[in-house]
Amino acid sequence: MLCQNCKKNEATTHIKRIINGETTQAHLCSDCAKSLGYDSMFSDFGFSFSDMLSSFFNEPALASIGAHSLRCDKCGSSFEDIVRSGKIGCADCYDTFYDKLLPSLERIHGKTSHEGKIPNASEIIEKRTELEDLKAELKKAVDAQDYEQAAVLRDKINDAEKEGDKKDE
Repeated sequence: MLCQNCKKNEATTHIKRIINGETTQAHLCSDCAKSLGYDSMFSDFGFSFSDMLSSFFNEPALASIGAHSLRCDKCGSSFEDIVRSGKIGCADCYDTFYDKLLPSLERIHGKTSHEGKIPNASEIIEKRTELEDLKAELKKAVDAQDYEQAAVLRDKINDAEKEGDKKDE
């Protein structure tokens, strides 16, 4: 998208203003944003954006960080680079800075491992497998003409299916 002001450069700054319920948007290149005074949007808050990220990652202000910091072997990013940019350098950074990233990831996502879209999916799969096993046993009992065992298995299957229907409601 081109800058709406100069119509030459790529827009990198996107500003949305809502005044009296009316929304306006401006898409500006970095030069036009600076000339229109949008380069220091966080200056009125009494802190810099890097200070905000530093506090988010529980790190001291970036200005006080020494040059002897640990760097990722693959991409060369330091933890301070991650804090400064707000972006992880590469997949290896997760291993390199695991101890420093872990508290922030837990704070952001609540957990540090993916559990899937269905809560307790393993429990659901286990019950489905159990139901399939019962149906296979029922078929064997009918084929063997063991009708007493078949009746017991039928009742277990019906109970399991009813229980599953109740959870779906």
